Amino acid sequence: MPKLMLNIKSKIISVLMATLSASLIAIPVKAAEELFLSYDSVLLSVKVASLEAFAKEGKINTDLQLYLSRANAAEKEEFRQILLKRIDINPVLLSRFFNSAMGADILYRLGKGITLQGGTNGKYALRGAIVSAAFDPDGLTLLNVLKKLPVNIEFQGEMVIGLAKEAKEVVRATEFLVTEMRSLELQETNADPKVNYSTLPDLRKQGPYKVSKQVWHLTDQSRNRQFYVDVYIPQQESKKRIPVIVFSHGLSSRPEDYTVGLEHLASYGYMVAAPQHIGSDTIYLQEMLQGYHRNIFDLDEFINRPKDISYVIDELERRNQNEFQGRLDLKNIGAAGHSFGGYTVLGISGAQIDFENLQRDCDRLYAAIDISLLLECRALELPRMAYNFRDERVKAVYASNPVNRSIFGQKGISQISIPTVLGSGSYDPAAPPFFEQAASFTWLTTPDKYWAMVEGQAHVDFTNLDPGITKAINSVSHLTLPSQTLIGDYDNALKLAFFETYIQKNEAYRPYLQSSYSEYLSQDETFKLDFISGTSSNQLEEAIKKFK
Repeated sequence: MPKLMLNIKSKIISVLMATLSASLIAIPVKAAEELFLSYDSVLLSVKVASLEAFAKEGKINTDLQLYLSRANAAEKEEFRQILLKRIDINPVLLSRFFNSAMGADILYRLGKGITLQGGTNGKYALRGAIVSAAFDPDGLTLLNVLKKLPVNIEFQGEMVIGLAKEAKEVVRATEFLVTEMRSLELQETNADPKVNYSTLPDLRKQGPYKVSKQVWHLTDQSRNRQFYVDVYIPQQESKKRIPVIVFSHGLSSRPEDYTVGLEHLASYGYMVAAPQHIGSDTIYLQEMLQGYHRNIFDLDEFINRPKDISYVIDELERRNQNEFQGRLDLKNIGAAGHSFGGYTVLGISGAQIDFENLQRDCDRLYAAIDISLLLECRALELPRMAYNFRDERVKAVYASNPVNRSIFGQKGISQISIPTVLGSGSYDPAAPPFFEQAASFTWLTTPDKYWAMVEGQAHVDFTNLDPGITKAINSVSHLTLPSQTLIGDYDNALKLAFFETYIQKNEAYRPYLQSSYSEYLSQDETFKLDFISGTSSNQLEEAIKKFK
């Protein structure tokens, strides 16, 4: 743990930069020669040529000396590297992203601090400079972006410094959260009944059943919506009831990306149904990058995703008698989802959109620090009405890296009354645990609630990324992250234990839902699994209040 904590600051920053770079044209008429910094009514300047001389030769001209006078040698070298670090990304795709609602929102928020002289938002100048730098033979570097900014660009010192402080707060909050989770887990472990897990079945291993996969193509005529469903069916001879899990994939992904985990559940006797969400999947993203859509996802996905899940359950009911001899247990269904899919299954479980809370959070000055919030803020474009997605057939929910805090708020999250697990990754820049899951865990009112956090997990499975995105990430930093096998082992074991306990009502699996089990799984691992239950909720809530 101490070694991990020493590295966590740099790792979080690296993952944040990598994700922003992987996700992120009016060309300026005249390139910048001099940049201005406004701070406390004082206007300072620095020549772009001085920045270039420093970056390429280490030379510090008089105008730059003012800014670097207090920096030590290591800090100066770090600044040089930042100026010259090249990010490899397709400039056409970058331009299309900036034309999307989320991309425009990022530029608008950045443009508050990087303005035209006089204070006009600099979003168009930023867009032009970034895209132009990406097209340039020298590539997308900070130095190249600065060189392509218009001559009258002005950095608003208070805003820029405030943003830097806010970014540091994210790191500090994550460090605090990892420490607090570890402490709470150890407290629960010491209080747990002693269990010798080495003598119990290893839930990381495949179950006893072979699994077959079917792909169903469905049409919901009421919504004119056609989509496929990956269905994993355990091959069992007995006539007993078959438990059912529905799964919701993340933004810009697909059901197939989660095959390993879904097959793991099916090997223990579960039928697992994972629908394609056609307005927010990989195909939609590819079409957007080809120019067919303006945005990364369709606005109506906030509504359609939960309805997709309910429609799949309806379809299971229609097929149950003829295809499964009535053996599917469709009154006690488990739901699981990742990222945007986490939002989806929390909505199915009873969480309701709180537009007032969302508006307040989206209006925060430095809201762009939380990437998930940029996704959630798009829901403000929906008609302001009450949306109720609750499907009473779902009796337990496991939401991994969910985007949820602002769109649901305490008012919406507290409506969930069924057993719930929230999953997090300590390096997650897209759904930072301090922003997106910590408070949500304390807001859950169900007594059967749990929170799992994998130290080092960074939101996505990097093995499933598009090669171009992987290249962009590697161009920013070579990240040291836990293997996907380790993350999968943690996730598979906890999901199985949770659904066996609350869907199958199998009390033999309850000992696995103890902090002591996560300690057992994490032994000898650099990247730990931290796991707490509702008994630690009040302590966590008090700790969060003191931190603030």
